[in-house]
Amino acid sequence: MSEVSTADQLAILKKTAVKQLNECGVSNVDHDELDGYVNSLKSMAFNQDATLVSGKDPSELETVRRNFVEKKLGVSDKDKAMDAINKVADKMSGIRMKSRPAFYYLVNHELN
Repeated sequence: MSEVSTADQLAILKKTAVKQLNECGVSNVDHDELDGYVNSLKSMAFNQDATLVSGKDPSELETVRRNFVEKKLGVSDKDKAMDAINKVADKMSGIRMKSRPAFYYLVNHELN
């Protein structure tokens, strides 16, 4: 049995993210943007916990706000950020294992 390479694992992460985005009503995915979110997980590709977002865990959502929305997107308005994050958590509530790249993608689009 062959080992799964990091590239293969990232491809799986992207496929999952695209599927989840489609489930959330995004039919025209910006693949360059999504690739950025997938590739940002390269060093953690095999850590399932790192590649998923818990939409019901307040500390996890605060981490998304601080590390993604504030540091990566430059949005420092906490209320605006948490509003977008909570809308995405609601939008993805039917998905048990929320893909971090899909979650980030939706948050970015909720803010813009």
